Amino acid sequence: MSETDLKQFFLERVRLFESFPADKVEEILSRSRLATFEGNEAILETGDEGKFMGVVISGIAEVSTSDNTGTRTVISQLDEGDVFGVISLLTGEPIVADVIAGSRCFVLMIPQDVFQTYILTNPKCVAYLSRLHAERIRTMTSDLAASKCKARARSDDPYALSLATDTAGKVVVLNVGISQIHFGIYDTHDLDSDVHGIIDNTDRDRVHISVSVGPQTRSMEREPFPLSDLFAVMQASCALLGEAFAFHLQDVSAVGHRVVHGGSKFSSSVVITPAVIADIEALSVFAPLHNPANVKGIREAMKQLPGVPQVAVFDTAFHQTLPPYAYLYGLPYDLYKKDGIRRYGFHGTSHRYVSLKAAEVLKRPLGELEIVSCHLGIGASLCAIDHGRSVDTTMGMTPTDGLIMPSRSGSIDPAVMIQLLQHHDMTPAQLSDLINTESGLKGISGISSDIHEIEAAASAGHHRALLAHKAFCYQIRKNIGAYVAAMGGIDVLTFTGDIGETSATVRSLACQGLSYMGIKLDEEKNRNVGKLGAYKIISADDSPVTILVIANDDERLVAWESLRAIERNELIQAMKEDQAEAPIPIEISAHHVHLSQADVEKLFGPGHQLTPEHELSQPGQFACAEKVHLVGPKGRIANVRVLGPTRKETQVEIAMTEQFKVGIQPPIRQSGDLANTPGITLEGPAGSAVIERGVICAQRHIHMTPEDALRFRVRDNYVVRVRIEGERELIFGDVVVRVNPAFRLAMHIDTDEGNAANIRTGMIGYIDEIQSRH
Repeated sequence: MSETDLKQFFLERVRLFESFPADKVEEILSRSRLATFEGNEAILETGDEGKFMGVVISGIAEVSTSDNTGTRTVISQLDEGDVFGVISLLTGEPIVADVIAGSRCFVLMIPQDVFQTYILTNPKCVAYLSRLHAERIRTMTSDLAASKCKARARSDDPYALSLATDTAGKVVVLNVGISQIHFGIYDTHDLDSDVHGIIDNTDRDRVHISVSVGPQTRSMEREPFPLSDLFAVMQASCALLGEAFAFHLQDVSAVGHRVVHGGSKFSSSVVITPAVIADIEALSVFAPLHNPANVKGIREAMKQLPGVPQVAVFDTAFHQTLPPYAYLYGLPYDLYKKDGIRRYGFHGTSHRYVSLKAAEVLKRPLGELEIVSCHLGIGASLCAIDHGRSVDTTMGMTPTDGLIMPSRSGSIDPAVMIQLLQHHDMTPAQLSDLINTESGLKGISGISSDIHEIEAAASAGHHRALLAHKAFCYQIRKNIGAYVAAMGGIDVLTFTGDIGETSATVRSLACQGLSYMGIKLDEEKNRNVGKLGAYKIISADDSPVTILVIANDDERLVAWESLRAIERNELIQAMKEDQAEAPIPIEISAHHVHLSQADVEKLFGPGHQLTPEHELSQPGQFACAEKVHLVGPKGRIANVRVLGPTRKETQVEIAMTEQFKVGIQPPIRQSGDLANTPGITLEGPAGSAVIERGVICAQRHIHMTPEDALRFRVRDNYVVRVRIEGERELIFGDVVVRVNPAFRLAMHIDTDEGNAANIRTGMIGYIDEIQSRH
């Protein structure tokens, strides 16, 4: 087929291109590829990454799935002019069905960048694709969950943990501290050539530098140097590894900076701007030893690499989903409101990565797992991750709080500090040095902060070494139990960090006595972890809870976060350019109940059907005339509206302030996510119904259609920040995007949030930032 014939075919036969002028079609054709597939040859396979949209030029093909026995089900047939591969491009999910040629097929492969540049910017194309998406989703509904699980299992990178990018380049990571600078260099096309370096400035007279690739390590010494020479020193140290690992500034495609404290300001990694730098400097009050050094590194990198995207990756960002009752200290509230004194948590990048890796290992969605993550290294912290969200963590306003650590004290009675000030004449600087460098395992044992030296001494009968080790492991075990209680269950327990990865004894003692929680360690697997690789499963075969050891690489995690932040930034910028910030209506959602038909009959009588009173904003949903009373252990809430239609399982949604009234503490969850949620008693005119689970506080969310999602450049389950205009502008973070053809565009917040911010139904908001794309 000639190029002229192909252009004519598109204009006449492919509905998607009906609204395009001939010159635009020519541009699309010139940037696309024509491919031939023989009969029974796979064009797309389940688990493939969606990188192109296909258009059938001639021949036929079938869209099909297969079950665990290999039995194949045909979903639809593709004829000349039909398009495919669209759903994966729109959702970001791996391909969930096979596309197989039924006869010899000629297919035009339109790359993702062409799809985004030409097709997603055409309103008629967007509308057409939205309808097509909705039709195919409806066709596949019965098998979609199974297809997604299969696609995830077969995908090379189902949880987007790879550093690979379409464009070759090197991601540089900098962790600039007072006495040491850690750096990493990652090639996005050669994933096995990571360079790691440490520049140690603790010796005032000589700088000690080590650089490594895999098992190969080289060292050098030199005189102290100003920070302006940092990149020259990095180049010189990389040269020690050989020409294959030479570091050239022109190859750098992104720079990621580890920043210790992001306060309440940053809930995700961000592309650095002058405003971001100013915010990091302002937050130095919480991290005076770290943030100023981090900023110096940022400024130098921006000077050396102008025009290269720079990203700030915050230790605190992942924990911005902590509820107030978990992050507040028992101090006067004004100290939090005016001065920001609260628990922030750290190691967030590590805990986030570990949770995603655990989901990948189990081949389950992160949004259905309850995980306790143990990061045990120079700093040590635990994190409770409930369905993908950090809900509690052991570190506090600074990284000194929480567990006993190798040289940090962890949590202590604040009156101890007063005692040391008043009766030991210690200065604040001496106190800081005491609790950060002379305490913990080192302070108790009197030997060392190294866990392996302490274990050797304990084995030899050293009493204080044994005491230090027991105290350390006890605190880990105690907090694991606390976090299982906080979440109401556990699916995965993970260990990472230098101690978590290398000390079988610590892992064993941390799990000892927890079998009644379903945490059953296989001692032989635990002893024989050996060279870790990416991860090892150390739980017993019959353990209800999976126990994992996951390799930690701080610099790699910063590189990974940096690439995700750049992608999010590009999406949000494209959205703003295309729409000049499209508005989203805001609606206040009061407490309500969704009932199963069985509970309807218990509450209102046999055979009773719900009585629609008026329609709600979301199509097909309605407020009912029926109301029920909610009865908890402590009190009751009267006359709560029932919403229809009925559901498979009863669900109750209440606001935070109502928890105390009824005496239960439900988690913040998406609608329908009811695992390990508390139950309640419902009273109606004909009787009562007791539900064992189903009470939640609804996570703030945006309903939108696939067409809306295309316009906003977001996908189902993205998490965004929304700016709401009003008497005082404010931003809501942790807003989950929910995409469905049956939805109407609206953001829902509960009555507590609306009252606190003086927001009323009918106000509008704008997507300000994409926090997470998982």
